[in-house]
Amino acid sequence: MTAFRTLGQRVTLKAFNTGVLQNKRLTWVDYLRGITIILVVYHHARVGIERSHIIVPEILVNANMIFYSFRMPLFFVLSGVFINYSLSKKTIKQLSWIKFENLLYPYLLWSFIQVTLQIALSDFTNSTRSIVDYTYIFYQPRRLDQFWYLPALFNATMVFFFVLKVLKPSLVMHLVIGLCFYFLSPFTARFSMISDWMFFYIFFAIGHVFSDLFFKEAAQKFFRKATSLLLIIPVFIMAQVFYLKYEVGQQTLAVDVSLSGFEYMFRFTNQLYFLLIALTGCITIFLLSFQLEKWNRLSFLRVLGCHSLYIYVMHVMVVAFARAVLVKVLGVQSPVLLLTACLFFGLTVPVVFYNLCVKDKWGWFLFSFRKRQSPTKESIVEPGGTVRVKQQSIGSP
Repeated sequence: MTAFRTLGQRVTLKAFNTGVLQNKRLTWVDYLRGITIILVVYHHARVGIERSHIIVPEILVNANMIFYSFRMPLFFVLSGVFINYSLSKKTIKQLSWIKFENLLYPYLLWSFIQVTLQIALSDFTNSTRSIVDYTYIFYQPRRLDQFWYLPALFNATMVFFFVLKVLKPSLVMHLVIGLCFYFLSPFTARFSMISDWMFFYIFFAIGHVFSDLFFKEAAQKFFRKATSLLLIIPVFIMAQVFYLKYEVGQQTLAVDVSLSGFEYMFRFTNQLYFLLIALTGCITIFLLSFQLEKWNRLSFLRVLGCHSLYIYVMHVMVVAFARAVLVKVLGVQSPVLLLTACLFFGLTVPVVFYNLCVKDKWGWFLFSFRKRQSPTKESIVEPGGTVRVKQQSIGSP
């Protein structure tokens, strides 16, 4: 019995890389990314179920809209929080190359893989793809399911480097620049390769502007107080009620609207609401993550957080396969059961695949432009904010 238990522990350690839990530095970051990636997978799992013509209960739809108000802004804020740390360790040129490897390269490769699979398996999926969809990779990533975030963060970071190096703005001016991009983004909405980074740049800038304050001792004490979380919860609830009642998300993110006169002012107002509501949600999840760190509970969130990039890239394909088997082979029609199963497989399969097939294995090219050599264990803060124990090759950036 002991032998089986030991074997199970070894398999779990390897398949899920639970060794990352030994890293105790800034564990709140892993919690935060773990929470956020669950919300991302939840959204795409629900959308896939609805596209299969299965009615999803309204409460689950509303829950998704609540999560939508802050989950992606949260990633950009977190990236902005740690950009100063990254710049203190590497040059802009070095960081630009790292961002290419970590964001743009996986985007180009995996979006091509996903579109190819969707075309080849069109009889088994609920997506309609054609050769034309390959062109969307270069100018319209919003048409490619989840992938828009990777080029948006890459482009936002490159613009940030340009603004920092060329314009050298003050912190206040950087926020003003971010707000200009944010409110002008609707004019480029039909070209999401541009509009996405413009829309979310303000969240990146906010993370950057407040990064120093964020790590001051007084701020850290505030974040770790349970009363801080309790105080923000009523504000969060009121913001989300307003968000749902007035359909702020739909009004802000729609791309098929006129941008002249009254309609643009209506869009402008909703963007302002969205910004405030999103920041309220971000602060709430930040505080929740600090509490989880203090309590040292739900460690699986940390494992998911450390693997968030791999989950993000692969989960739509995994969820689509799981849903097709459940619906078309097993005849499952329960939306709750489907959502639960898709969420489970969408979160776990990418983690296992990465650790067994990609990390230091034959599939290295799926997430890295260059093969890494002689891995050594090192605790690092990655560009973009991931803090974890990482297998890093000697001499790699």
